[in-house]
Amino acid sequence: MTTTAVPVPGGRLHVVDEGDPSHSALVLLHAGIADLRAWDDLVPLLVEAGYRVIRYDARGFGASTTEDVDFSNRADLVAVLDAVGVDRAVLVGNSRGGQIAIDTAIEFPDRVVAVVGAGAGLGGFDGGSTPEETALFDEMEALEEAASPDPDAIADIDVRVWVDGPGQPATRVPAAIRDRVRMMDAPQYAPEHVGGRPVPLQPPASARLADLRCPVLAIAGELDVTGVSQTARHLETEAPDARAVILPDVAHMIGMEMPDELAALIVDFVPPLPRWS
Repeated sequence: MTTTAVPVPGGRLHVVDEGDPSHSALVLLHAGIADLRAWDDLVPLLVEAGYRVIRYDARGFGASTTEDVDFSNRADLVAVLDAVGVDRAVLVGNSRGGQIAIDTAIEFPDRVVAVVGAGAGLGGFDGGSTPEETALFDEMEALEEAASPDPDAIADIDVRVWVDGPGQPATRVPAAIRDRVRMMDAPQYAPEHVGGRPVPLQPPASARLADLRCPVLAIAGELDVTGVSQTARHLETEAPDARAVILPDVAHMIGMEMPDELAALIVDFVPPLPRWS
């Protein structure tokens, strides 16, 4: 395993590179309530399967830093690929990371072999929500927009929504997973935190799915919020080469809850693709 600090305009990205450098590369992109440690249980499975696995903390997450500047998550990803000497990679993204993966595949198609979205978002697409989910989102928004946000309270509701799943008991997911997410999430809301200002892809990906030239595997958990499974089904219907998989008994953090199942889906999806450098 090697770690690298990759300089980007106005920031530095903490990158971890594992596996044989001569093997084809997978790049893992974490969710907005986590950092690269969310992939700890998945990485060994992918390395054992014969892949080089690269992951990094996005700006303002984990050990990565940023000034209060405008920046492109897509350009940051390409900067990571350049820094580790990878021309093309399969992108595996959870939630916000899945949206970044799809956006990058549209903006930089020559750098992306395929995308695996695990609970992925899709810029410009609203898959809808139930009244219960809307109430949870309203509560979340109120906590985040309070005059003095409470990082622990925000992390608690994030765990309830994204780890447990709406309406699910707090005992459904092992306490260790809930605690790990809370530990990664709370620092995002500390008063001194600087996250920069990500510049969204324009027009958004939902309006540009015809430009998505690579295969997409869109995975969603049955216990996740409604919009996530609807996003996966929308990609399957509207993207040129996409397949949706809805997994039972899992919510949003699929790589943490079900690393073996996610690894198997990735390995099954990737081999039919042409080999890449």
